[in-house]
Amino acid sequence: QVQLVESGGGLVQPGGSLRLSCATSGGVIFNINRMGWYRQPPGKQRELVAVIASGGGTEYADSVKGRFTISRNNAKTTVYLQMDSLKPEDTAVYYCYADLWARGSREYSDYWGQGTQVTVSS
Repeated sequence: QVQLVESGGGLVQPGGSLRLSCATSGGVIFNINRMGWYRQPPGKQRELVAVIASGGGTEYADSVKGRFTISRNNAKTTVYLQMDSLKPEDTAVYYCYADLWARGSREYSDYWGQGTQVTVSS
């Protein structure tokens, strides 16, 4: 069974930086269509932060453009989110996401990590 394993959350002061990582684990993955990050601020709905497609194209939420950078390893099995110039409004639970095709499935499916807390506060 494929899992997404996140790391890198924590408490940071405004203006600071954090780097999140998400790696696939377990199962047999035939292909990853997209991989990236969503977040859920307190009392709000989950929202897209950044995703990277299999071909390398990226998509960012307007609120993080110029501050966050998504990247991945050469094997395309680990995705990173470099978060700079963090603001209090970036406080949220960050979830790793992958749209992938794994053994045991006939089609691509959405997978989610367990979430990692990012708190931006002085």
